[in-house]
Amino acid sequence: MRRYLALAAACLISTPHAQARTLTPHDLVMLDRISDPHISPDGKSVVYDVRSTDYTANKGVHAIWDICLSCGSGQPWRLAASDGGATNPRWSPDGKSIYFLSSRNGSTQIWRTDISASHAGAAPVQVTHLPLDIGTFRIAPNNKALVFSAAVFPDCDTLSCTKTRLDARAAQKASGTLYTKLFVRHWDEWEDGTRNQLWALTLNAQGEADGDPRPLMRGFDGDTPSKPFGDDADYAISPDSSSVIFSARQAGRTEPRSTNFDLFQTSIDGTAAPKDLTASNPAWDAAPVFSPDGKTLAYKAMKRPGFEADRFAIMLRDLNTGATRELLTKNWDHSPDALRWSADGRTLYVTADDTGTKKLFAIDAQNGAVTPLTNHGHVADIDISGQTLVYASDSLTSPAQLYLLAKPAPLQITHANAEKLAGIDFAQPEQFTFTGWNHETVHGFVMPPANAKPGQKYPVAFLIHGGPQGSFGDDWSFRWNPQTYAAAGFATVFIDFHGSTGYGQAFTDSISSHWGDRPLADLQAGWKAALAKYSYLDGTKACALGASYGGFMIYWIEGVWGAPWKCLVDHDGVFDNRMMGYATEELWFSEWENGHATPWEKPQNYERFNPIDHVADWNTPMLVIHSAHDYRIPLEQGLAAFTALQRKNVPSEFLTFPDENHWVLKPQNSELWQNTVLAWLAKWTAK
Repeated sequence: MRRYLALAAACLISTPHAQARTLTPHDLVMLDRISDPHISPDGKSVVYDVRSTDYTANKGVHAIWDICLSCGSGQPWRLAASDGGATNPRWSPDGKSIYFLSSRNGSTQIWRTDISASHAGAAPVQVTHLPLDIGTFRIAPNNKALVFSAAVFPDCDTLSCTKTRLDARAAQKASGTLYTKLFVRHWDEWEDGTRNQLWALTLNAQGEADGDPRPLMRGFDGDTPSKPFGDDADYAISPDSSSVIFSARQAGRTEPRSTNFDLFQTSIDGTAAPKDLTASNPAWDAAPVFSPDGKTLAYKAMKRPGFEADRFAIMLRDLNTGATRELLTKNWDHSPDALRWSADGRTLYVTADDTGTKKLFAIDAQNGAVTPLTNHGHVADIDISGQTLVYASDSLTSPAQLYLLAKPAPLQITHANAEKLAGIDFAQPEQFTFTGWNHETVHGFVMPPANAKPGQKYPVAFLIHGGPQGSFGDDWSFRWNPQTYAAAGFATVFIDFHGSTGYGQAFTDSISSHWGDRPLADLQAGWKAALAKYSYLDGTKACALGASYGGFMIYWIEGVWGAPWKCLVDHDGVFDNRMMGYATEELWFSEWENGHATPWEKPQNYERFNPIDHVADWNTPMLVIHSAHDYRIPLEQGLAAFTALQRKNVPSEFLTFPDENHWVLKPQNSELWQNTVLAWLAKWTAK
């Protein structure tokens, strides 16, 4: 390892320093994105996903890279098996092969490559030849089976049954679909009656599929992984390879208003019906992880039904007796995200938001003692094998890189985008605090423009995060990235107002039923504090921008706090809160945020902070952005706001994408988004 450190340092020192420049929107969309690291069983190598950009094709392209932790060179290697696209790399239990997903033959299937042969350029082997696309998968620890997910009709016992029905539907000339219950649409897709469900396949001695898939959720009306963002963290295979535990919500007619996910256990041979392990908890149970000895199950559990931003507690279940206890963490009021066991079963490694960062923590599985292992940035994916722990981390000044947990400090083991970012002058952020609502301490960040000169003042982009239970902190974004504003000559200010995550659950809870007062008080106080502390901020040339809840706040600001702003930018915001309660898909969100009530039960709750009621006072120029496949906050919200602006003769523009959802994902669309926003800011702050 010392040799690896020396070589990595020498590589960094010898990198030539190109002439300084600033980050452009095109630079941003062309950067490679590292994720999903997985360590070999012997701890000597790590494979990971690299998403690069095919700008001409207007899409991302995925490949698997390998880096040897014990070789000394520290040079990453792109596996030849990646030709044709490859994602989700997973090691075989013996460490000789990599299983992965690829759509190179027209359908997403599982493939396998011998790690040594792939380095030599050998072609991979297709493991599955199923009639449906595979969504996610896991390899059983005994290497004799795999579990995968596919979108199927719940009453079908075979994948072919689903394929036959889908083909028959596609052949019909009539285009209408009759629905009898919600969801009708979810996130960015119309429901087609299929469910993400788990299946098991036997693997032969050569590591290839043998026999027909076995349904593990036969007749179950629910999804694993959950829609729209679930993945293989929603299920786990026991260390003895005999059973599977998965997290799912039984749908029925309550699905759009329920957050009651339970953990279910079933046999990997498909002979046992799923057994509900957490029926006593009416809130969210998630992320099952077996201890290395298979005796204990760790998982995350919320306590309040209907609240998606409740704090997750860490639960430990004795799998022999069923006895379950919460792992109490003293003076650690955080909600864990990723959850992993140490090899000896004594420690749980978790990630969690913490005061404008997302840190990696070690938690004693017996007494709940918490030790932070990182102190800045945003830790995302983590993986553990033996004594080796690798994680991905990004920050306000760097896209994600992989790090090896080591002493005295973590070691960066990848340097992706080194050539693309060479010579770029990044602005340096600074965190500050001030007194906000209820006389409580609130945190924010400020960033000067790149190449800022002492004594000069600069126009400001005031960024407002979404969620609303979210955070704008020390992390890298491919859309709301302060460095793009810094590169264009703007300073940025962004506040973690009441409702943000990482400051304790009471702080997060404080925004519910208070969308328009407590966060606004923080934003106003934070703006005043930033102007007082940072002389380079030109408060006379400032624009406010936000998306989702941040977009709601832009509409709200337009009516109740328009004075400081030269212009505003809304992306996918809530314009009519009452209609949002009827038109959104995940009803639990609006109902919880508006006093646990529907719009007809307590219409006054929805009208209390409703931007549409303040349109008469709108006069600040606004750019509205809203896309056609946004079913979380439907397109009509943005269209209605733009109509109001135009009807009132307020200077305004409307940008829409017919092929995007609540986010903007396609590279050329993303670049257009960035350039349109920056042009709008430049136009109004130049005056």
